[in-house]
Amino acid sequence: MDRPEGPLSGLLVADFSRVLAGPYATMLLADLGADVVKVEGPQGDETRTWMPPVRGDVSTYYLGVNRGKRSLALDLRDEADAALGRELATRADVVIENFKPGGLAKYGLDYDTVKAANPGTVYASISGFGSGEGKHVPGYDLMVQAISGLMSLTGDPDGPPYRAGISVFDVMAGNHAVIGILAALRHRDATGEGQHVEVNLLSSALTGLVNHSSAYAAGGVVPFRMGNAHPSVFPYEPLPTADADLIVAAANDGQFRRLCEVLDLPDVPGDPRFARNADRTKNREELRPLLVERLKTRGAVDWFEALTEVGVPCGPINTIDGGFAMAERFGLDPVVEVGEGDRAVPTTRHPIRFSATPAAYRLPPPELDEHGAELRAWLTEDRDA
Repeated sequence: MDRPEGPLSGLLVADFSRVLAGPYATMLLADLGADVVKVEGPQGDETRTWMPPVRGDVSTYYLGVNRGKRSLALDLRDEADAALGRELATRADVVIENFKPGGLAKYGLDYDTVKAANPGTVYASISGFGSGEGKHVPGYDLMVQAISGLMSLTGDPDGPPYRAGISVFDVMAGNHAVIGILAALRHRDATGEGQHVEVNLLSSALTGLVNHSSAYAAGGVVPFRMGNAHPSVFPYEPLPTADADLIVAAANDGQFRRLCEVLDLPDVPGDPRFARNADRTKNREELRPLLVERLKTRGAVDWFEALTEVGVPCGPINTIDGGFAMAERFGLDPVVEVGEGDRAVPTTRHPIRFSATPAAYRLPPPELDEHGAELRAWLTEDRDA
């Protein structure tokens, strides 16, 4: 088997996860050189059928989080297939799974059993609500957005709560799983000892709510949705211009002074109602119309150019294509192609840049059991051969 290059080259990852949080984590590991074997049931990861949209006849959802992996289809209810799964886990540096807590024990693929055969393994489990009292509750991102309180913070103040536009806590938990895996590998390098890394969506959500979590935990304040406004900073929201809304995020006094200079409002920063951020936040209803009156004299893109020139954070509200176009403008090269010929797939670039060990895009998202024959042969051969 060809060994991928990169900072994680030489690591074998047995990926027993599906849908989003786990596959996203293992894709990031694969980008960095890990050899990821994606173990799927006979019907495959269900995101293969989450469509539209599609590219050809493949779900773009599946394509978005599964590059760089090899696919092995195993029916764990079949003892021969379960034995292959156990052999893979025994050989792996990292095992990652998102079954219901305890769900892999009947196949001999739980942490304690894998650890007995492979003491150095880093075994990462992702669940909705942890392995304690919440282990019986199915974990889906939308549920966690509701239960965590995020939806109570999202939407118009006078309207219903809304979910975020993406599965934000699945992505966050995937990132936390990567952090945990890398930290555990560092510990293993120093001691030879593997360990169990547990991540759950609700804990990822509560830490990810940051200032709102702190408002409750440290201040006893239960925040509620304010539309696009920020509870502690103003201006930090969309404001109307001549043709479209513009996000303006003048989060400190210097930025606010420069904003007023460009808007030709020289007296506003000296007004005691608006001198400091706390003043501006308290008196936002008086300040907003002054800003909007000037912003409505030009279009959003014109203001973006003028305000960015003096270091005032702002930006037009784009659709996704506009976001990619902006990344292109900034030289971020957001799209890379993985695979060749008919299998080539455009995909979003890995988010981290390395000066010495860049991410690589070696394999396109695999077809179901695409690498099954070679992996079965490898798993059944004598390790010492």
